[in-house]
Amino acid sequence: MAAQPAAILFDLDGTLVDSEPGIQASCRAALAALGHGPVDINVAEMIGPPLEEMMAVVLGRLGDDRVAEGVRAYREHYGAEGYRATAFYSGIVAALDQVADRPLYVATSKRTVFARRILEHLGRNAAFAGVYGSEPDGALDNKAALIADILRRHDLPADRCLMVGDRRQDVAGAQANGVATVGVLWGYGDREELETAGARWIIAHPGELVDVAARFPAA
Repeated sequence: MAAQPAAILFDLDGTLVDSEPGIQASCRAALAALGHGPVDINVAEMIGPPLEEMMAVVLGRLGDDRVAEGVRAYREHYGAEGYRATAFYSGIVAALDQVADRPLYVATSKRTVFARRILEHLGRNAAFAGVYGSEPDGALDNKAALIADILRRHDLPADRCLMVGDRRQDVAGAQANGVATVGVLWGYGDREELETAGARWIIAHPGELVDVAARFPAA
């Protein structure tokens, strides 16, 4: 019988939850706070990397370099309202229940406080042994550093863990730590991005995660 993963780490946005509506609303609020009128922005392609990178792209298209101010305005709106416009993807809750016989962690580029607030709002915070994201000091903004911190905190063997995510940053961060990766196609990345990044498995439905976990570590 194949060994079971010692733990499974999950990205949040685009992997567990569809957060685009709230992120879109908070981006618009941030732009308004900086004096920009209504603009047509599509943030889906930018979800995944740290917020500062996304804000730099959004503001750059408007010829505005006030990234720090934009980030502050975004977080003020997101913490008050934006996070509520978030929902689990169809099939995720059932998949989490089926792999709950091992520790589950969240590893997200979103601020930890917001990630926990979202999961509390959705009533699933208790499903995870730990929820970790970026912090105000910027030390864990890089996904590789974040995953390394989770492995260290919980004394997890890297070669016995899985990282599940939808963007290349998730794959690269896991690979930097020797963690096997599962790329998902229902989020904000596509198959080409995940294949190019080197995801070990690519799945199209949350239910397939159960099969991958059952076969781990076999290819």
